[in-house]
Amino acid sequence: MRVGTVREIKNHEYRVGLTPESARELHAHGHAVLVETGAGLGIGASDADYRAAGATILPDAAGVFAGAEMIVKVKEPQPAERALLREGQILYTYLHLAPDPEQTADLVASGVSAIAYETVTGLGNTLPLLKPMSQVAGRMSIQAGATALEKAHGGRGVLLGGVPGVMPGKVMVLGGGVVGFNAAQMAVGLGADVTILDRDPEVLERLGIHFESRAKTRFSNRANISQMICEADLVIGAVLLPGAAAPKLVTRDMLGGMKAGAVLVDVAIDQGGCFETSHPTTHDAPTFVVEGIVHYCVANMPGAVARTSTYALNNVTLPHALRIADAFDSPGGWQEALRANPHLAAGLNVHAGKVTYEAVARELGYDFVPAAEALG
Repeated sequence: MRVGTVREIKNHEYRVGLTPESARELHAHGHAVLVETGAGLGIGASDADYRAAGATILPDAAGVFAGAEMIVKVKEPQPAERALLREGQILYTYLHLAPDPEQTADLVASGVSAIAYETVTGLGNTLPLLKPMSQVAGRMSIQAGATALEKAHGGRGVLLGGVPGVMPGKVMVLGGGVVGFNAAQMAVGLGADVTILDRDPEVLERLGIHFESRAKTRFSNRANISQMICEADLVIGAVLLPGAAAPKLVTRDMLGGMKAGAVLVDVAIDQGGCFETSHPTTHDAPTFVVEGIVHYCVANMPGAVARTSTYALNNVTLPHALRIADAFDSPGGWQEALRANPHLAAGLNVHAGKVTYEAVARELGYDFVPAAEALG
């Protein structure tokens, strides 16, 4: 199989779909690897590193898209990239389709088979390809929030950990999953006053056992959110409905009760955001202010720590890439890899003009075709 990766073109996105080490693994399995020149520079990987791994370097993305049977990326394809997709090609990357009707329409029209990292499942309904980036984003959310709280960046001028004789900042974490857990760990480590809200009693119990007295837990409902948000200096939005748009847990009306200069960090922005007033921002201009409240809504937070993020991501995405590539020339074709592995099949969001992920179809008004049926 010919597997390609390109330089990411989203604003300040320095990650890359394949590391040289991943390229070497694919090459060792007998696959051709096509890499756009400069694709790995953001993680310190040169063209020479990829050549040494057995890859072929091409001068532009168009050449990679034209030559590859599977494109491995990090972020969703931008409009210029979607124009290069072709029928029968496999796209393997983060997609986040539910809040993105334009991308979905382009993928449906292109005839590609689009496998989304964020909906590939694991044992126990886990999301193993989303987890490492959720870990990174959760930890970064506290760094970003702490910076935004500085007066020079529009915040209240609060140091999260406080100092002797001065109370620490109050951090409210909405969601106790991977993002929320990692955000709470970082905030607790800084000495902040941390409260985590979630709707699952088992999650709350697990968090309570882990953090003991270092962080508080509360059941997530409108009354508790409305009360807690008035006390918070920093709010981390860490909710997730797999493949679907995030619920709007913080309304515009709630902002009026918050402290002026408090900060909202919306880690759910890839799925549309969990604050009503959120809209995607970039690393160039990461924040904006609504009703005196600073919003940080960067849609590719882990891109800022590209080397850590890329290697963590490749650790979990490469095994499935190898499964697809190794099955390509089998009697059942690459589709056999999905038929044989329901966890990988859960990642199929679009196939041959059909929407194959139920939450995306429901959110955007498409007919839902189960992956098994679409694959035949």
